[in-house]
This record gives sequence, structure tokens and C-alpha cells, in this order.
Amino acid sequence: MSYAIQNIFSQAYDYYSKSTSVAPEAHKVAVSIIRCKTALLGGNSAVCQDCGAAEVHYNSCRNRHCPCCQAVNKEKWIDARKADVVDAPYFHAVFTVPEQLNSLFLANRRLLFSLLYDSSAATLKELAGDKRHLGAQIGFISILHTWGSNLSFHPHIHTIVLGGGLSRDQEFIAAKTGFLFPIKAVSKLFRGKFLHGLKVLYQNGQLNFPFSHAMLRYSSQFNQFLSELYAKEWIPHLKETFKGAANVIEHLGRYTHNIAISNSRILKVTDQSVLFKIKDYRTGNPSTLHLSSDEFIRRFLMHVLPDRFVRIRHYGLLSNRSKRKKMALVRQLVGGVRMESRFRDMTTLQMLKKLYNFDPEICRHCGGKHLINRTLPTIPKLE
Repeated sequence: MSYAIQNIFSQAYDYYSKSTSVAPEAHKVAVSIIRCKTALLGGNSAVCQDCGAAEVHYNSCRNRHCPCCQAVNKEKWIDARKADVVDAPYFHAVFTVPEQLNSLFLANRRLLFSLLYDSSAATLKELAGDKRHLGAQIGFISILHTWGSNLSFHPHIHTIVLGGGLSRDQEFIAAKTGFLFPIKAVSKLFRGKFLHGLKVLYQNGQLNFPFSHAMLRYSSQFNQFLSELYAKEWIPHLKETFKGAANVIEHLGRYTHNIAISNSRILKVTDQSVLFKIKDYRTGNPSTLHLSSDEFIRRFLMHVLPDRFVRIRHYGLLSNRSKRKKMALVRQLVGGVRMESRFRDMTTLQMLKKLYNFDPEICRHCGGKHLINRTLPTIPKLE
């Protein structure tokens, strides 16, 4: 089977990489996509002794940026989160930064992505702890996205927030229906925390400056840059969108395991160009965009995360240190039915059977169970 994004990289990446400097982690992703589910990664062949039919299944690359390798991981992760979800309202928050910061982000991915997580998390924790707003410890999951619909660079954090938390007296305090924190307070506090963190990084000499921002190496220019960012209105998004546990589980996968673009959005691939579906944010209507293959690859690789960078992070009541005990208490106080895991202790093979009604141990042609399996070796990678 051939996949659209894999086709694009197979046809055009070799030329692109020879004419453009590609970061090692981005090159690794490109090579993984090209090799995914091909003979290069090895696999398994099965011959049915009843009807003689032969099937070959090649291995996946398992790279988190590959459009072909997220489905099972997404289902497994969401299933594991069922134990953390309670029957209460949840809020969807989005923290984004002005586009003037994009070049700095590209030159300091790990540092500024981490600052984006820290600033947004600290904002929610501080407002939640304030008795004027909630006066409780809340729990939330944060997920980094770096793309817009047209594959432009647009770093932002999606956060799924439990609409309530535990007070110091270990009572559950629920947020007002449809309301968590004043949006102006969120905006002002987040802006202040992020820009303070940015200033500290600058003072510690940790920031790299791209050519377009070379003048920011001078403190007077950097301070002016900060002043302009303080003067801008930062516009976060915060509203109740998930009513109850079932809806939270349904929506989690849309944010946790998304990549910059899926195969389903690719409409046409030629030797030199790509046509794909986008959303026109000015009108809110669906549209299309036509890019050269080189430009498509450039934009796609902009969204490769730093090696071993943790993209899904848990905070407060949902942090690994406290969630088992504290979320059990929340569930007891809130009530409702606990959602049960579908895939606990299942192997990947067993998950495939349950999810897709696919059993590689049964012949798809005649239903026979007498298969002779053979492992296909990996073909050494040629760089």
C-alpha cells in the first residue's frame, strides 16, 4: 500500500536534502517516513496451507511524526487515561504567543517549547489556587502543537482541564458552569510569566538569535522587543467543551496524537507539487493549498520536535506523583461510574483484533488457520 505523505518524501526528499541543510532529528523523521511499512524495515510473511494465499506485512517505523504510526498508540494512550477521567465538566484551554516570537522559537525549540509549557501551567495553577477564582488544586493535561492548517509554524499549547479541584480541606470545588477563569486574567498572567521567563533566558545567555533577529543580542533592542510584546494583547482560548467523562475520552485523541498533517488531507501529489485541504481562518470555511514538493517538505519538517522531547505532560491532580490517590478521592467526591479500560494487559496483536477485527493468524481469503509464518529481515539503511 502506498501513502500520500510517504510518496511525497520518497519522490522529493533526496533532492531536497541535497539542496537544503536538514537538522539531524528532521532527517531521521524523513528517513523513517520513507521506510515505514516497506521491505526496508522487514516484516512477516504468511502462506496459507489450505488455499495457498500469501500475505506480507511490513513493519512500521513507529516514529511519532509519521502519519501511518499513530492509530494504535493513540488508542492505547486514550484507553489508559480512562482511569483518570471523572464524570465532571472539562475545559479546553489554548495558549498561544504572538507571531513575532516565531523565529526565536525556531532557533530555540527545546528552551522555548519548555517555557511555553511552564508558563501556561503556572498560569492555570496560580489562578486555580486563588480563592477569588477557585481556591483549589486542579488537574490538567497539556499537549504542544506547532502548526496551523496550512503547515505554517504556529506554536501553541492545548490543555484539557478538569472543571474543579481539591481544596486544602480535601473537598471538591466545582467551577462555575461554562466558566473557569476570567479570560483577561489568564491573558495578562500568561503573558507576564512567559516574557519574564524569556528575559531570564536572555540574561543567562541561553538564547540563540537567528539572522532576522540578530539585533536582539543588544540589551536595548531586546528590552524594546519585550516592551512591544508586553503592549500586545495575548489572546488565549478558554471554554467548557467537554461535558462528562465519555466526551473527554472521545476528544482527547484529536489533540494528543495529532501530527502536522494527515494523509486524509492530501488531495493530489505530482512529481513536483502537493495539493491539500486547509481551513481558511478568515472565513472559517474549508479550502485548498497548492505547494511545491520542496516547500511541503520544508513546512512538514518545521514541526519535528527535539529528540526525546516530552509532548504530553500531566499537571496537578493528574501528575504521576499524585493522581492515583488524589483522583481516587475526586472520583469518590464527585460520584459517577468509573470508565473501564478496554485494552489493559493486551498485546498489540490482541488490540488489532479488537480494534479492526484483524487477526494475522487467520487467512483472510479462506479463513484457514494453518499458516506458515516467516520473519523478513530488515534491509540495512543506506545513507
